[in-house]
Amino acid sequence: MLFDSHIHTEFSTDSKMWISEAIEKAEELNIGLILTEHMDINYPEKDSFIFSPEEYFKEYEKYKSNKLLLGIELGMQPNCVLEGKKIIEKYPFDYVLGSIHLVDGIDIYLENYYKGRSKKETFEMYFKFMLDCLNAYTFIDSLAHIDYISRYARYDDSELIYEDFYEYIDEILKTAVQKNIALEINTRRFESNKSIRNVQKIYKRFYELGGRIVTLGSDSHQKGQIGYKLDIAKDMADSCGLKAVYYKNRKPEYI
Repeated sequence: MLFDSHIHTEFSTDSKMWISEAIEKAEELNIGLILTEHMDINYPEKDSFIFSPEEYFKEYEKYKSNKLLLGIELGMQPNCVLEGKKIIEKYPFDYVLGSIHLVDGIDIYLENYYKGRSKKETFEMYFKFMLDCLNAYTFIDSLAHIDYISRYARYDDSELIYEDFYEYIDEILKTAVQKNIALEINTRRFESNKSIRNVQKIYKRFYELGGRIVTLGSDSHQKGQIGYKLDIAKDMADSCGLKAVYYKNRKPEYI
């Protein structure tokens, strides 16, 4: 059974989806789900993109099953490593997905991150920051959406081209291999065949550098997004020699 390992419900600031909607859609598609609510400690806007793990488990524990697991998407920043680690150690998450949403305190969703900077500058800043965080957050299970910046970059061509940034990307992939961290295949940008081809090069390189496992995620915030092109993500993993897994009790289970 395929698992969509990147799902946001109403515990995430940017999602209004109810857990009942997510369960209904997963049953329709016959897939498993891992909920990964946003936890971006020290987010610049007060009380945004954080949630109470205590309330999360209190509310959702009754829904947990072999087909629905409880995880977290932990926003990584150097100034909150210890606080993040304490949360992960305190609560029984099945899965910890590490993400880069902010660089030097600026949300890369915002135009301000790109203003006055070239694509080369902003992408290099993003990858350097990601590498620093990956070295610090050794307790995550998978690195989310390596191509996240391409969703929001304010350039005529915002595509992530491996060859343009291979030195940074290779260091990130090597670090993930060394620290036994999986790489997520995120299908959010799979509406474009060009995006699929570009990102596939990164997963092929991950295998060449010793990577062996990936997680699959739609990054859904709405019912209709659940399971989006997971079959293509699974085929991509297979074509790159990578094994698709999901995490249960912080241990990888093969799909």
